[in-house]
Parts: sequence; structure tokens; C-alpha cells
Amino acid sequence: MSGRLTVAAAQFAPVFLDRDATVEKAADLMADAARQGVRLLVFPEAFVPGYPCWAWKVAAGEDDLLRSLYAEYLESSVSVPSPAVDRLCAAARRCRINVVLGISERDAAGSRTSMFNSLLFLDERGTLLGRHRKLVPTGGERLIWGHGDGSTLGAFDFPFGRVGGLICWENYMPLARYSLYATGAQVYCAPTWDRGEPWLSTLRHIGREGGVFVIGAGMALHGDHVPDRLAFKPRFDSAADNGWINPGDSAIADPTGALIAGPLHGEEGLLTVELDLDREAGPKWELDVAGHYARPDVFQLTVNREERPVVR
Repeated sequence: MSGRLTVAAAQFAPVFLDRDATVEKAADLMADAARQGVRLLVFPEAFVPGYPCWAWKVAAGEDDLLRSLYAEYLESSVSVPSPAVDRLCAAARRCRINVVLGISERDAAGSRTSMFNSLLFLDERGTLLGRHRKLVPTGGERLIWGHGDGSTLGAFDFPFGRVGGLICWENYMPLARYSLYATGAQVYCAPTWDRGEPWLSTLRHIGREGGVFVIGAGMALHGDHVPDRLAFKPRFDSAADNGWINPGDSAIADPTGALIAGPLHGEEGLLTVELDLDREAGPKWELDVAGHYARPDVFQLTVNREERPVVR
């Protein structure tokens, strides 16, 4: 991996709970980014069809509301494969842009009524290189998404280098991070719903620890983006942070742990920066945690990469 690479975090709101409209918005954003010379575009966690922000406002005992929200979210989620994924791949191919995009994935196996918090990795040829399912949904997310498995951990070969990613608080799992370092991730994507501190320090830490470029893509979601018909909407304080339910705080860190772009706060936009890829290897002369700084005689990480279907 050498030369220069323009990357961007797409800090935008989805068309909330509308899969097809959000896919079209993602395609438009790919085109806008490509016109600005971006080669790698990273979208936030669960961009399609939107992050289920009610997970932090609706209590577990509110069964009627939770059931109706779950059914609507399931209907709006993305199966893999599906026509929605085909449209995303076609847009990446048309724009000649590489994309990491967060989705709520509808499980296409088993009951077909469970979901995962997933990332899709698309290259500029429009190929779906792979997906990653979040290993552990956080807090209230566990009422919505299931657990991923080790079969989706690792980095993928893009035209310019190896790219991997973990979702939101998975990035606080040291062994999950290490699994990306040890599979050669050079650009590390961290789509998220989190913002502020200590999240921004976490992005810097990952850059320094792994000797990687880190793209933290946060979702900018304003109260105006949430339809009034949704009963949980009044539970968010419309006066807080000028009405932003989530102000975003997308940021990009380099392999020394320095922030080189962002944070972008309280607005939608492309957070863009040109990476000097020749700087990726240099910091590893003193710290390469999956190389000469590893001690496999003392520590060994075992990753179970076997898929775990409900029926064999």
C-alpha cells in the first residue's frame, strides 16, 4: 500500500426506516464523493435503514411499542443477497468508488425474522467482498439485533490495500481489534452511533495501537429526521444540542494516533482527507502489535471462524 488515497466519512442521516429511499440516498452520496475524488467512502453504523435510536428510550416492558417497532424495522432491513444490495453494488461500480456501509441485516436463513448489525464491504468493481456482523449488540440493542460470529472477522483486499472494520463498541473488544491487525488491516473502519469522549480518544488509540488509518463514521441524526408518527420521538429532548439526537462527531486518525480530520459536529457532510499511504508502515518500526511486538511464545489468539447456522 503506497501513494495517496482520498477517503471520506459520510456523516449523513438516512431516510429513517425507509430502506429503498436510503439506498438511493447512499447511491447519490457515492456519486457526490466520487466527483470529489474520494476512493473509499465509509457510512455510519446501520445507515440502511437507520440506527434504532429507540433502543435507548423504550423500556423492555413496553411490549406493544417494541413489537410494532421491531416489525417495521425488520421489514425495512436488508437481506444479503437482495435487490437492495445489488443496487448498492451497481452504484459503487458506476461511481468507481470503494464503500464500507452499515446496515441492519435481515437474516436470510432460519426463521428470517431475526436481524444483525452488519457492515458491507464493496469494492470499486461493484463486488461485495464480504460482510461483518457485530459480535455483541450493546445495551438496548440486544432487544433488536442478534450476535454475530467469528466467520465474519478479518480484513478484505481492496484495490489500494487491506480494509477491515468493527462496529461501534466492538472497538472496545481488544481481541476483536487484534483479529483485524493480525489479518493485515491497513485502513480500519469504525462506523458508530457513539460520539464525543471517550469515543474520539478510542479512534486515536486504535490508530496508534494498530499502526493503521482509522475512519470513524458517525451518524448525524436530527429530530427533524425522525417521522412524527413514531411514538418514541417525544422522548428525545428537542432542546438538547440544537435538536440533534446524535451530532455525529465523525473523525479520522492516522497511524501515530493523531486526528487528521474532524470531529464533524452537529451537521451533515462528507469528512474528507487525503491519506499518505506511505506513512502506514513507518510507525511500526517501534510498535507492530501483530508482528515483531507480538509474543506468540507467551500469547496466542484463537479465532473460531466457523459459521454457526441454527440447523446442520
